[in-house]
Amino acid sequence: MVVLDAVREVQATQAGDLAVRWNCKAGKCGSCSAEINGVPRLMCMTRLNTFAPGQPVTVAPLRTFPVIRDLVTDVSFNYEKARTIAHFQPVPADADGKRRMSQDDVERIQEFHKCIECFLCQDVCHVMRDHEENKPAYAGPRSFVRIAALEMHPLDAVDRTGMLKNEAGLGLCNVTKCCTEVCPEQIRITDNAIIPLKERVADRYYDPIASFFRRFFTSQRPS
Repeated sequence: MVVLDAVREVQATQAGDLAVRWNCKAGKCGSCSAEINGVPRLMCMTRLNTFAPGQPVTVAPLRTFPVIRDLVTDVSFNYEKARTIAHFQPVPADADGKRRMSQDDVERIQEFHKCIECFLCQDVCHVMRDHEENKPAYAGPRSFVRIAALEMHPLDAVDRTGMLKNEAGLGLCNVTKCCTEVCPEQIRITDNAIIPLKERVADRYYDPIASFFRRFFTSQRPS
């Protein structure tokens, strides 16, 4: 039996009005996210026999987001941030009308598309969890994964580096890897998404040599 089964049993026999969100019951929709004994997890993938016999099992809503009722939280923050991210725009096609990319590039961005939007990474991120005031200026690890999938796509023509630095607040992340630890899809959020994005921002805004060449070559272009 998994925690979601136990919650639904309580709902069926003791608290018929208990509010809980779930859908696939297979760890692929991300809707049954909760904090189980203080740890952000999917209820449908957390087995009760992983806890010691007689050990109390507490189930609480995600702490980072406003509670609507019982175990249901308002995660609309994440979708509002998603709307601020520039959509994919393809580069011009080759002379034969086709666009090509290497298999390595395909595999790199496929990892990011595994995200099921459970928002466990958002919940455990202390930048958001412990500092509500950061939310307006900080998009969080889920958004960084979304941006990485676009920025590392070789056929995308949009530059989101400025958005990462300013609107998304990438600099607030101090790469503790707590988001990676709770990801049910084993996405290496910190190593494969956040750190490469930080490197792009650093190259653009804080590398003096790169800055010099950009200014030099820009000034040499004919008006």
